[in-house]
Amino acid sequence: MKSGTVLIIGRPNVGKSTLINNLIGKKVAITSPKPQTTRFTIQAVYQDERGYILFLDTPGIFGKTKDALSQKINHNTLKTLNQDADVVVYMVDHTRKRDYEESKVLGIVRQLNKPKKILVINKIDKLKPSYLSQYKFLFQEFDDVQIISALKRKHLKSLIDSIFRFLPEKKDSDLKEIVDEKPLPVLNINSRVYLEELIREKIFLLTRKEIPYTTYVKVEQIEKKENNLIYIKAIIYTTADRYKRMLIGKNANMIKKIGQSARKEIELFLNKKVFLDLQVQINKHWQKYFE
Repeated sequence: MKSGTVLIIGRPNVGKSTLINNLIGKKVAITSPKPQTTRFTIQAVYQDERGYILFLDTPGIFGKTKDALSQKINHNTLKTLNQDADVVVYMVDHTRKRDYEESKVLGIVRQLNKPKKILVINKIDKLKPSYLSQYKFLFQEFDDVQIISALKRKHLKSLIDSIFRFLPEKKDSDLKEIVDEKPLPVLNINSRVYLEELIREKIFLLTRKEIPYTTYVKVEQIEKKENNLIYIKAIIYTTADRYKRMLIGKNANMIKKIGQSARKEIELFLNKKVFLDLQVQINKHWQKYFE
């Protein structure tokens, strides 16, 4: 059987988390149309009859990092890139022009001393705008090129086939190092962090453009109540009173929408009824403590 580690790298919002979710067949990373959605590396294992693939979904690399959070995200991503990997998947979005940010990521990819590299052109379901011509010069630099739609699940089988071609053969005993006898998909985050991520995703999807970057979610309490009800208390931290007011909304409408949307998905995840208690607090300095 084959097995190995695959590092996925790209600029923010190229579709890395959507790709991971649809390859694994289960939601393991939150998604939204906004930068800073993924803030730490997600690990998940894909399995079929050929073997195992350990995917490392890295946060998007920002071209310019003016705030402390973006700086820490870039730092954490660069640390992940130093890990051993058998294949690097460099993902680009053909609907966005090549710019300084893309050039920065490409420069990092070129410096990675990894055995095999696959260029993945994403979002082929979108015909316009298209800047594919700006990326064609890269085709000769990579061991393979795959053109996909992560969102529409187009050509994902071809991508998986390509990855397996480049993975080494390993003994069954070696595979245990990857799966560690855990149920698939194997994740590197615990349930509490997963719940925090689900709530944060709903904030990204439902609030205005400037709010998500000021927020951090912390699950404070998970308790089983009567009738198999799960009580979850979570704090949404933000940096200013104006953001707190926007998160709560007029007549608490926004916090209700966030809670309802998150609760429905958490119930699917836990397969239990959930009471989600969301509170909003101000902490101007939470970004400094983000790991």
